[in-house]
Amino acid sequence: MSVSVDAAACIETPSEIAPLAVLGRDVSVPLVTGGEVTYAALDYAASAPALQRVWDDVAAYAPYYGSVHRGAGYLSQLSTDLFENSRVAVAEFLDCREDDQVIFTRSTTDSLNLLAAVLPADCQVFVFETEHHASLLPWRDARVTYLNAPRTPDEAVQTLERALADRDPYGPALVCVTGASNVTGELWPVRELAAAAHAHGARIVLDAAQLAPHHPVSVQELDVDWVAFSGHKLYAPFGSGVLAGRSDWLTEAEPYLAGGGASRKVARRGDGGVDVEWHDTAARHEAGSPNVIGVYSIASACKALTEAGFDNLVARERFLIRKVRDGLAEVPEVKVLSLFGDDSPRVGVISFVVEGWNSSHFAAALSAEYGIGVRDGLFCAHPLVRTLLGSDPQTQGECGAPEAAPGEKSLNAIRVSFGAGTPDEHVERFVAAVKELVRDGAAWNYRTEDGRCVPAS
Repeated sequence: MSVSVDAAACIETPSEIAPLAVLGRDVSVPLVTGGEVTYAALDYAASAPALQRVWDDVAAYAPYYGSVHRGAGYLSQLSTDLFENSRVAVAEFLDCREDDQVIFTRSTTDSLNLLAAVLPADCQVFVFETEHHASLLPWRDARVTYLNAPRTPDEAVQTLERALADRDPYGPALVCVTGASNVTGELWPVRELAAAAHAHGARIVLDAAQLAPHHPVSVQELDVDWVAFSGHKLYAPFGSGVLAGRSDWLTEAEPYLAGGGASRKVARRGDGGVDVEWHDTAARHEAGSPNVIGVYSIASACKALTEAGFDNLVARERFLIRKVRDGLAEVPEVKVLSLFGDDSPRVGVISFVVEGWNSSHFAAALSAEYGIGVRDGLFCAHPLVRTLLGSDPQTQGECGAPEAAPGEKSLNAIRVSFGAGTPDEHVERFVAAVKELVRDGAAWNYRTEDGRCVPAS
């Protein structure tokens, strides 16, 4: 059963719902204050740890690894079957339409750049300034309309409808929207935005990089034309991604990359040139030897999440979200960033700032003194973070840490993110560490090195 992206508020988590087994769950790291502690990985929004199930599946396949599609040997034939069956598994995971294509790429960024490369001539693209750079920046050869950050889901739909109503109704158009913000974790009204796009003759692509690891994504239920996501956020960090959806624009365009695998026939012409007949299947945009292990890892993760049951995963994550948000609410110096408001449904991604602290300094102290890994900076969503921090969204910034020294103010934030493999203890330790740092200050001295705050030796 599919869970909509505007699902109901948090519910209590049954005690029997345990976190999924992930790699690195028992890794110990040193503390600058002495001793070691089990690492609390709370940067899932950047890269989630691999599921143990995924790792086991890949290890079992590795001895049988072979080149796909072009080999007559047993291992090549086996690998080809595994590769194509992985395509089927992803299509089922996304509830694709019968004639949709599933194309394997390197990442969400690569997927959206592929889609940008196949847009029809004179296509107009509509994208909110709130997007991750992966979905904000690829549309360089199109006419792009950047939409201001909405403050409610309804405003998002209304903003898009107004923009689409003002466009040339006869030309092709594409809307690009995230499913869940990589900054605030808030869920966007994807189904309503898709309806608005289609009502005005436009198509829509869903950036599901942050949504797919946390909620079921149904292409048919959401009525999106394409969906893109990354393996390394879906507990399968092996450098693969997916673009799935309608085939017409994909088969009508030149291949994303030219080379072996994308071509069906190649022949020399009498004048010395080359004639090429390209595939009209997903292979058209998968030139070169594919990342078979990466593709298989995505399929394995899709199956593992489905078998675990998204109802259970969603319920448990909501429980963890409430733990973190309630804990941070007890610290007056902490301001949690939100676009749609505190009651908005969200995934396990929470960004905040701490009064009197440089964000890089705070994140460095969490790591060095508590063994807690979070992220700080602008999260490759500069306009959105600037808007949430009350500054000009056009102000330039860097994806990494700020150039401010410990104690100096910076226009950056701290992000804690978690998911299916996060134990309760990790979020409890995080909340306790935030309270202790705000109350007592850092126990160690820090300095700025190459733009990052690091412990002083």
